[in-house]
Amino acid sequence: MPIEILMPALSPTMTEGNLTKWLKKEGDEVHSGDVLAEIETDKATMEFEAVDDGRLGKILVPEGAEGIKVNQPIAVLLGEGEDASALDKIAEEPAKPAAATPTIAAEPQPEPLPAPGRAGNGDGRIFASPLARRMAKQAGLDLAAITGSGPQGRVVKADIEGALTTQRGTPTAAPVRPAAELQPSGAPAAAPPLSKERVLALAGNPAHTERPVTAMRRVIARRLTESKQTVPHFYLTIDCEIDELLKFRAELNAKSDAYRISVNDFVIRAAALALRQVPAANASWSDEAILLWDTVDIAVAVALEDGLITPIVKNADQKGLATIANETKDLAARARAGKLKLKEFQGGTFSISNLGMFGVRDFAAVINPPHGGILAVGAGEQRPVVKNGALAIATVMSCTLSCDHRAVDGAVGAQFLAAFKKLVEDPLTMLL
Repeated sequence: MPIEILMPALSPTMTEGNLTKWLKKEGDEVHSGDVLAEIETDKATMEFEAVDDGRLGKILVPEGAEGIKVNQPIAVLLGEGEDASALDKIAEEPAKPAAATPTIAAEPQPEPLPAPGRAGNGDGRIFASPLARRMAKQAGLDLAAITGSGPQGRVVKADIEGALTTQRGTPTAAPVRPAAELQPSGAPAAAPPLSKERVLALAGNPAHTERPVTAMRRVIARRLTESKQTVPHFYLTIDCEIDELLKFRAELNAKSDAYRISVNDFVIRAAALALRQVPAANASWSDEAILLWDTVDIAVAVALEDGLITPIVKNADQKGLATIANETKDLAARARAGKLKLKEFQGGTFSISNLGMFGVRDFAAVINPPHGGILAVGAGEQRPVVKNGALAIATVMSCTLSCDHRAVDGAVGAQFLAAFKKLVEDPLTMLL
C-alpha cells in the first residue's frame, strides 16, 4: 500500500511551512535517513529526512509552494513491488496510512481527528510518530496494543501518555477548557484582533506600503506577546567599566589569527561564569517547581532580515574565549543562511541580546520563555566617572537584566549582576 508523506512539524511552533526544494525526484529510490526535501519553517530552512524505504511515486506539492499545513500530504512513497498503478488506490481508500515524518522530538500540530483505530494497516506495520515510538520503548509499552488517535489511526504522544496513565491506575486529566469559559465574571473582554482594516481605520487610513508577515514574524509576535502578558518582568541595570577588557581583548587578538574575540564573546563568558557562581539565577519557572539547570547554555540573539533567532552556546561556562568566539561566529553565519539544526537554536537556559554595535546605550529585553532571564547589553562609551573622589573618564557599558520574578528574585538578580560586573572589569579572572 502506498504511503503518503505529510508535511512534517520541524519545530514545536510550526503549523505550516514552505517547500523550498525537492532533493529526490519521482521514481528515485528512497531509504530511511535520506534527505527528501528542504523545508522553510517558522525558524529556519531545514532538511526533511525519510523514515521509510521505498520509491518516490508521486510528488503532490511542487518546489516553491508556500503555506503548506502540517500533516498535509506532499508526496507518495511506493513500497517494494508496487508500481504507479498502486497510486490509484489512494483515492479509493477511506483511511490512508500515515506519512513518513522526520525523526525529531516535536509533535506535529493536531488536525481534526478521524475515528480512533488500531495503529496498523493489516500487514504488520505499526504507524506511530517518532516521539511516540521512543516513549513507548522507554516505558516498555507494546505499540500494537495501543489505539491511535492521530490521523488514520497513528499513535501519537497523547496516546502513550494515556496508556501510561491507565497503567498507573490514575484518572486521566480533564480536558482544557476554552479561555472564554475561564474568563472571571466582570473581567474585561479580550481586545479584538488587529486586522489590517482595523489598524488602517485607527490610523486614519494614511498612505502606506505592505510587507507580508512571514511565519517567523508571526511566531515572534505571538511569543513576545505571551511573554509580556504572562511573565512578571522586573529589570536591574548595572554599569561596567570595560577599559581593561578592551585592552586585554586587543592583546589576545594580536597573538593569533586562529580567532577573533569580540566584546560579546567576553560578555557570554562572563555571564556563563556568573550563572555558575549564582546558580539560582540559572532557573526557569514551572507550576510544580522552580527548575535549577545543571548546565549553562547561553542563547545569543542574532538579527535576521525579518526577525531574529537565538542559537545556543552550550556549556558556555566550560569553554574558553577562543572557542566561544569561533562557535558564535559559526552559529551566527549559519543562522543568517537558515542552516541551523533544531537542536542548535531550541532550548537554552539564559539569553543575551547585544545592541551595542548599533550604538544603543541601554535597553530592556523581553524574556524568552522558559528562560528565567535575559541580559540586554548596550554600547561601550566614554563617560565621566568618579574615582577616588576625582572626576575621570572611563569606557562604560550598561547592562540590563530582565528577570522572571516567579523564578528569580531581586536579590538573586543583583548577585548575578555583581558577579558579572566583577568578571567583566577584571577579565583575567575569566581565564581561571
